[in-house]
Order: sequence, then C-alpha cells, then structure tokens
Amino acid sequence: MSSATARAARRRRGGGSPAIDGSLILNALPSAVVVLDGDNRVVSLNMAGEDLIGASAAYAAGRPLSEWIPEDSPVTGMIEQARETQASLSDYDLVIESPKLGQRTVNLQISPIPEAPDHVALSLQERSIAFKMHRQLTYRGAARSVTAMASMLAHEVKNPLSGIRGAAQLLEQSVGPDDATLTRLICDETDRICALVDRMEVFSDERPIQRGPVNIHEVLERCRRIAQNGFGKHVTFVERYDPSLPPVLGNRDLLVQVFLNLVKNACEAVPKEAGEITLTTSYRHGMRVAVAGSRERLHLPLQVTVQDNGPGIPEELRGNLFEPFVTTKINGSGLGLAFVAKTIADHGGVIEVDSVARRTIFRLTFPIAEEPKPRRVRRRGSAEMEGAL
Repeated sequence: MSSATARAARRRRGGGSPAIDGSLILNALPSAVVVLDGDNRVVSLNMAGEDLIGASAAYAAGRPLSEWIPEDSPVTGMIEQARETQASLSDYDLVIESPKLGQRTVNLQISPIPEAPDHVALSLQERSIAFKMHRQLTYRGAARSVTAMASMLAHEVKNPLSGIRGAAQLLEQSVGPDDATLTRLICDETDRICALVDRMEVFSDERPIQRGPVNIHEVLERCRRIAQNGFGKHVTFVERYDPSLPPVLGNRDLLVQVFLNLVKNACEAVPKEAGEITLTTSYRHGMRVAVAGSRERLHLPLQVTVQDNGPGIPEELRGNLFEPFVTTKINGSGLGLAFVAKTIADHGGVIEVDSVARRTIFRLTFPIAEEPKPRRVRRRGSAEMEGAL
C-alpha cells in the first residue's frame, strides 16, 4: 500500500494527526495578530501582538484600539474600508506613531471575518529585523572608520601632549599661585584629550569578547543601585522582570557598562520632578535572525528594555543616534551610545530605539546561554548517555 493510500485510509478511520488548537498556531506566528469587534475594541491577540503593544491579552481584551493606535491613523480608515468592502487590504512600510507604541514601521494586512459580522483581523509585521542589524553594522563601521584614524594618530597626538604636560609641571614649580592655576589647567586639558583618545581606541579592538552565562537581573539590579546612590537619586525606578528567564550568553562586565550608559542617559533625560525609568525583561518566542554570509541563524529570545519619561530624542538625531560624536549633551563626547551599539553587536544582539515626547525606549535582544546537550556514545556495543564536554 502506498503512503498516500495509507494516509487516506487513516483519515477514513478517523486516525492521523490530532487536531491542533488554533491559538497555538496564532501564538507560533512572528506577526502580531489582533482581532477587533465592530467598535474597534480588542477581542483577542496572539503573543506577538502582546509584544507589540506591551500588554497582555487579558489586559487588552475589551479595550479600544485607539489606546495604542490614534484614531486619526491611516490604520483606522483601512479598518472601516475593509468592513465596508468585505475585502482584504494591505499596506507596506506604514509608519505608526503613538505615545504607547512609539514609532513603528510595519507591513499591515486587514481582513474581515465573514463568520463574525463587523469583526476584522489585523496582521502587523514590523520592519525586518535584518534591516535593523544592517543599520547597526553601519554604525559599527562608522565608529571603526573614525577610530582607525584615531589609532593611527594616537602616537602622534599623545607624544606631544606628554611633552606639553611635562613642561607645564616643571613651570608649576617655579611660578606664583596665579600662574600655577594656568599650568594646572594645561595639565588637566592634556589629560582630558588623552582620555578621549583612549576611549576612541576601544572601538578598533577586534578581539572576540569572552562570554558565558550571565544573570541579566543581577546586572540590572547592580546598575539600579549605582544609579540610586548617585546620579539617579531623583528618579523613581520601576522593575518589571520575568523571573523565569534563562541566563544571557554574554560578558558581565561589558553588560554592566552598557546598561550603566543607558540608565545614566535616562537619568539625565527625565525631569527633576516625577522622573521615572522602567526596566523590563521578557522572553520573545521565535526571535531568530539569519547571519549574513552564512547559514547560521541567531536565536535572540531575551529582551531587555530601558524606558524613561524624558522629553524624547530630537528627530534630527534619531537616524544617527548610535554613530560616534552624536550627542544632545553640551559637554558630551558622543561615544557612549556608539560603545553600546558596538558591545551589543559583539554579543550577537540587536538594539533598537523608539522615542516620542515623554517616552523613550531602548530595546536590547540577546542570545541565551543554552545548557550543553548530552551526547550519546557507544561503548562495548551498548548506548550510554554522557554529558557534553
């Protein structure tokens, strides 16, 4: 009997694969799927939809879509058109912007549900994560091109500065108090320039970082304590952690530097009164990214967000935010976020930012440290389990 005949016989007998719950299928999809009733209230949404709006299905049920997408958005008009024509509609690279969602670029499909009058299903696919990774590689390339020049000139710059500093120290011993202030200023400024060159040189370091299992909550907790005991005394911290998360595959010291950078920037951005920073961790199912030039696919399921209620990032800086020397601070060097982008890329992760007035979110996704899988070996004709080395 052929395999096709056997399958047909099983179907006649009621056998074959068991029925699969539709919710399991929806939750397996990487696109956000949202079902709305005739009043544009949320009926249901899948797990990707929960990630998109930042709320659970239980919370969103019965709430109006306008809580996340403004009523004057093109999405609302497309929903009404789909109801009237009873036909599916699509739009690509549609920009959605709201206080809760930030700014998102999505591919949108809207389909009426014939079995449920006036109900529609929305499918929203965010802009390709591969595009975001490509953009971040561009940031790294920009950083390296600048710092390659810095590395080449470091010798030429540091040697004269050392001579200038030494001469200033000698002068300081033979001048009066008024002139000693000027010689001290020369020493301080030469030290500052040397420190800046040293910070730039870190971008040209191509050595692979040492990585291992890291508890991301311990990293975040340390950064929060440092902030609250110093530069973030005026800030209220809100922690929304998923305690069941596995360890991150990373370098603990570098991750502490990354999140200290982000938390310090957030502390400086929030208002002096009612300033708030929210730290969130979550697990993103099905988050896989293809690596350019290979068949390898990165699994990036662990997400950390740093959100503040500051004034937002100026629109003219958002596209170049992670490039060197881009800063909104008067005395800033513009190397902090460039360092963050490079370090996250070295970890095999991705960083994104959404910013509107009173809501800026940095989203970082990381690979997890998976347990070594046991391997089966044969010994004297029998199969035995042995831990992977």
